[in-house]
Amino acid sequence: MNKHTDSYYAHSVGAGSDYPQLNDHIECDVCVVGAGFSGLSSALHLAEKGFKVVVLEGSKVGFGATGRNGGQIVNSYSRDVDVIESRYPPEQAKALCNMIFEGGDIIRGLVDKYQIDCDLKHGGLFTALNNKQLKGLAEHKAGWERYGNDQLTMLSQDELEQQVGTRAYVGGLLDMRGGHIHPLKLALGEAAAFVSLGGQIFEQSAVTEIQKGTNPVAHTANGSVKAKYLVLAGNAYLGGLAPNISNKAIPCGTQVITTEPLSEQQLAEILPSDYCVEDCNYLLDYFRLTADKRLLFGGGVVYGARDPDNVEALIRPKMEKVFPQLKGIGIDYAWTGNFLLTYSRMPQFGSFDDNIYYLQGYSGHGVTCTHLAGKLLAEALTGHAERFDAFASLKHPTFPGGRHFQIPFTAIGAAYYNLRDKLAI
Repeated sequence: MNKHTDSYYAHSVGAGSDYPQLNDHIECDVCVVGAGFSGLSSALHLAEKGFKVVVLEGSKVGFGATGRNGGQIVNSYSRDVDVIESRYPPEQAKALCNMIFEGGDIIRGLVDKYQIDCDLKHGGLFTALNNKQLKGLAEHKAGWERYGNDQLTMLSQDELEQQVGTRAYVGGLLDMRGGHIHPLKLALGEAAAFVSLGGQIFEQSAVTEIQKGTNPVAHTANGSVKAKYLVLAGNAYLGGLAPNISNKAIPCGTQVITTEPLSEQQLAEILPSDYCVEDCNYLLDYFRLTADKRLLFGGGVVYGARDPDNVEALIRPKMEKVFPQLKGIGIDYAWTGNFLLTYSRMPQFGSFDDNIYYLQGYSGHGVTCTHLAGKLLAEALTGHAERFDAFASLKHPTFPGGRHFQIPFTAIGAAYYNLRDKLAI
């Protein structure tokens, strides 16, 4: 039986809920493959519209990136306003940019509507390590303000140090439409909300085969689900179930550690604001406090989603560079999780065979964009596909190097941009 990875999140949710394994042959309107944020958002939004929905999960609800990420509500996509407006036709760019804050709004709306206890906190900081990055944050602020975010404040180094107890940064940008949550608690709360609307979730029910046709069928080891529509929402954990979409992106691993609980003095020194933080490097670091006053710190990317031998050894030096006052602090949890990276860094939404939809490739911005994805999918299946199609019509080039060399080529490219960050060029 597949269990959650040995993370802080899994240890802090308690017993949680167990959903049954599929041992029957059933029918529904929509079958969703994957009980991460993409699948749960899709299922919940569809159930709210009256669809009969079944979710099949190969492991546990929130098993993948959903239950392992940094828990930060970061607006926009992995490519922001400046790139979108320069890369795509004006009408399409406007449609995409008009949705950049919606994912966070959806999360806050679901938390409020279904009274989900997920340690929600408001406020997120972007921090600059050099003047080039600080200039970029000012441009970032201007772009977001053009699309309606009026909750942004530039901070000087001294102002930032009052929020984050370090001199590692030269300044930053505060976004009060950002924030942070306990992602696994959010996923479990969304799953419970979906079930309260009549939805069905089956865990330990990996889909082994998709049978295409007028009514596609998802087969598991012990059962099957026949539906009008099938939604593939496995992301980096989809495996080889649909090679036509899995070859469009590559899985990558990110690493996270969580300290022992901190003292009141340590809390006041490092993060008195209780905002979440991410820096502006290409290979960025991110951190925040948990509800029980630990520092959760993540960063780095392993291309190809290999699990490092020692996560703490990779992340502790990064944490202690930002917060020298925590040198030698105890680390209670260390884990890794996979996300799906696209070459364009834009998410991949689409369909094939008229009735099989897919949502994937958030490239590190999955917490918010997955929630948007589910809402757009529900719109599309009720005859309002305009916003879904703004994403579905994006062209997604494949990574250079082919099947054997795309991962090393991508790692070389990342090393180049990492060097540019260090040299501030």
